[in-house]
This record gives sequence, C-alpha cells and structure tokens, in this order.
Amino acid sequence: MKVISVVGARPQFVKLAPVAEALSAAGIDHQIVHTGQHYDERMSDAFFADLVIPTPDYNLAVGSGRHGAQTGEMMSKLEPVLSEEQPDWVLTYGDTNSTLAAAITAVKLHLPLAHLEAGLRSFNRLMPEEHNRVLTDHASDLLLAPTELAMDNLRREGLADRTQFVGDVMADVCLRVTESATPPQLPAGVSQTQGYLLATIHRAENTDDPARLGAILAALRSQPIPVVLTAHPRLVAKANDAGLSLAGGALHTVEPYRYPDMIAVMAGARAVVTDSGGLQKEAYLVNVPCITVRTETEWVETVTAGWNTLDPDLDQANNWANASKPADPAPGLYGSGKAATHVAEALLQS
Repeated sequence: MKVISVVGARPQFVKLAPVAEALSAAGIDHQIVHTGQHYDERMSDAFFADLVIPTPDYNLAVGSGRHGAQTGEMMSKLEPVLSEEQPDWVLTYGDTNSTLAAAITAVKLHLPLAHLEAGLRSFNRLMPEEHNRVLTDHASDLLLAPTELAMDNLRREGLADRTQFVGDVMADVCLRVTESATPPQLPAGVSQTQGYLLATIHRAENTDDPARLGAILAALRSQPIPVVLTAHPRLVAKANDAGLSLAGGALHTVEPYRYPDMIAVMAGARAVVTDSGGLQKEAYLVNVPCITVRTETEWVETVTAGWNTLDPDLDQANNWANASKPADPAPGLYGSGKAATHVAEALLQS
C-alpha cells in the first residue's frame, strides 16, 4: 500500500510525526508532500528535525499568498505529483489551505481520500479553517475522528458510515515530548519561580484589524507577571503594518520556539493565552490552564472540563495571571498515545 501525506503548516508537521512512524512500522510505503505553506525555518524545517520526521519527498514551495491564489497554486503543483504516484490513499491533516487543496485534487483524480482530525467544528463560518475542514470531510472516503464530539458532529452531517474513531495523534507526540523535554533558557527578566504567561497570537480575526490587535497587545502588556510572546511571522508582519510594538510592559517577545522547547515553556507557564487551536489542546495535555481569545473553539471538551476559558472581548484580562487548574484531574479526552497506530490500521483495513 502507498499513502501520500500532504502537509504544509506547523500543526500538521506535529501530527505527521507519529503517523509517519506508525505507517513505517506497518510496512506502508509512505511519501510526504510539503506544500510550503509554512516556509520559515522555525515554522517548518525545524519541526522535521526536532520530531525526526523523514525529509519530504516533494516540496512544492508555494509560500504565502491570498487564500484563493495559494490554494490554487497548491492544486496546480499537487496534480502532477498525485497523478504520477497514484497512491492508495491521500492523507490530509487538519484544516489548512494545504488540506483543502489536497482534498480537491485527490477527488478530481479519483484517488481515495482520508482526513485526519475529521469532525472538528467551530461553527464560525467566517473562519477559512471551518470551510476547509467541512469541505474536506464531505469529500473524504475515510474520516479519522480524534474525539467522541467529532464523531457526533460527523454523525449529524450524515457521515457516520465513513467515520472511524482513532484518537488524537497530537496527544501521541505531545505526551512523548513532554516526558523528555527540558526547559530552555527563558528571556531575561522571566523566571519559572516567579511565574509567567505564555502567549501566541496569529489568527486573522485577531491580527488583521489594528484596533483588535492593539487591544490584545495592550492586555498582554498590562499583566502583573511577565508574558513570553512568541512572534509568529503573521503577528510580526501585521504589527509592523499597523505600527504596533511587540515590546513594553510585561511583554517579552521571542522568536518561535522549536517544538520540544515550546512544550517545555508551556509546561512551566502559569497559563497560556492563545488563539491557536493546537496550543489549546497542548496546554490541556500538559495540565496548564488556557485562555483562548476567540469567540469559539473546536476543542469544546477542554472548556467543558474547565481547563480552557473563552475570552473574546478580553473582559477577563485582569485575571489571566490568576488562572487556576480545576480541582478535578484532567480527564483523558484524547486517547492514550496510540492514535497513530489506529490510523495505520484504519488505512490498511479500509
């Protein structure tokens, strides 16, 4: 059997790591196509090295661009690759433009399509990611769901007969990295003994509007403890365009961490402030409270369990530094670290 994984962004590289290992162990011919959606070394190449992912067989080097142009260029470059390779499965990950481009291209070529992390829903139709994941789910032949809530979503949409529960592959790699991670050096003026917040901001709804971005940065600057803010390339570009500084007050802005270092810094933080889907879940996995500056989350179960708080209007900013862990231990929502093995089994048996 031949499987081609199509990836292009940081969360997908994380998911790819355990899947590539499991597919190899199952004797599956696995090839990797990197679209180049994330091309910065810290957001791309470093993940392959840190997570011991095989070098991509193809790098399409698409780079950034408007959603339509970027997706179209990916499809144009993917078509000859998939036509030549004729895989038994095209495996897509998550909700990026790379995912949608791979899905449409595979369907047009009549190639079997599987979607890992299927069934997640924010129910916010303004999010490009929501359209990407819904369209990919409905085009796919095999839906690999990470949670029971995702299974429920897919049942409601009439997709139960194509769906298998496998667990969450991000839990596989996060749990493995947590066991061996050692804290990197924190920025000057930040110490674990005194406490700090870890923050990441990158989504369009938080960065494209200068007033909105300015309000978030002001809230972070005003915290009573240091804030380690990782400078995602989109955040840097949008702040520069708006004439907004990423320094001052409590802010300690750093380059994006390599994945093992990010997990270690997160595990030592008092809380995480983010708009990232992946970090909400990673914070949960390392038992750190999360504040999500969005109106909704795909990971509803983290909110229900009390580990994640939605604060779209920044009303709770004065209490971010006082975020506390729930009294009850975090329930095991995302599996026991064997999801990638279940993915390999599902592909072989379907």
